[in-house]
Amino acid sequence: MIDKFLNKIVQGDCLELFKQMPDNSVDMTFADPPFNLKKGYNSYKDNLKLQEYLIWCEQWITEMVRVTKPTGSIFVHNIPKWLTFYSGFLNKQADFKHWITWDAPTAPMGKTLQPAHYGILFYVKDCKQLKFYEVRYPHKRARKSNMLAKDYGGKKGLLHPFGPLVSDVWTDIHRVKHNKFRDEHPCQLPIHLLERLILMITDENDIVLDPFSGTGTTAIASKRLGRQYIGFELDEKYVKITENKLLQEQTNSKIGDCWVSFYLDDIVTLRNNDWNYIKDFYYIPNTVEEIDQQQIILKTKINIQTPIKSFTNFNYITNNFESIMSSTLFEKN
Repeated sequence: MIDKFLNKIVQGDCLELFKQMPDNSVDMTFADPPFNLKKGYNSYKDNLKLQEYLIWCEQWITEMVRVTKPTGSIFVHNIPKWLTFYSGFLNKQADFKHWITWDAPTAPMGKTLQPAHYGILFYVKDCKQLKFYEVRYPHKRARKSNMLAKDYGGKKGLLHPFGPLVSDVWTDIHRVKHNKFRDEHPCQLPIHLLERLILMITDENDIVLDPFSGTGTTAIASKRLGRQYIGFELDEKYVKITENKLLQEQTNSKIGDCWVSFYLDDIVTLRNNDWNYIKDFYYIPNTVEEIDQQQIILKTKINIQTPIKSFTNFNYITNNFESIMSSTLFEKN
């Protein structure tokens, strides 16, 4: 039954489409639903009455849990106000794992604390069967000096060359704010936010489902990382935008044999257990003191939008090192 949905964006009401999905059939579900804040979606209203909105939310959350495999994970993104209700729904039918705080400040609203984060609820079907991978992100550095921003409490000798393990507070991924980078949609998430989640809890060819596909961030991230995707979307215009974007995407977010998340030409998320392989693609200073002052750099810049496939093969790099050094794709430190 699930095959008819695989690697497609299906137009329709998610509650009706969920009815056609079998139990325990996908590896990851992610939802970024309407916030009920009167945002300007193309063809549906974002101003339901409180109880109407909450009843509806509990229905699609229940469906997300039902279709997720015992080894899989459920993620729901929203503002804290609604996540407090969502967690009540989820606590009755899944196991709490984390509340991920995504540092994404918004404008002051007056007579209240300035909103400074969105939340991502992370629930699982079965903690004992959960598939999970530790991931790392690059060290934060001072803008002017490029020195490490953190002193590590006198334990710099233990720091990882690439960067620390990801915690449940994310400060390194920024909102899509500028209109020239946005689709015609009021709520668009950065692709590397989804890529981080996907790398944490799925493997190649696993299935990722998004019941509120919007303009396709989850599907695009899944395709880039070699995962299968299913998107439900009510609005025909958003479906067409997503389909056009997916036609331009390639399954190529890799360095060598390992899936990673790129932002521009740099890796922003990698799996911890892939580091022993990926490290050979970097120039890494010999001492911790040098890492403190100098960022590690890739031996070649890999543009994920215009991939040079042979450059993602380490054997090619080592056998053709001199030509790579002189090529326009190599950027000296």
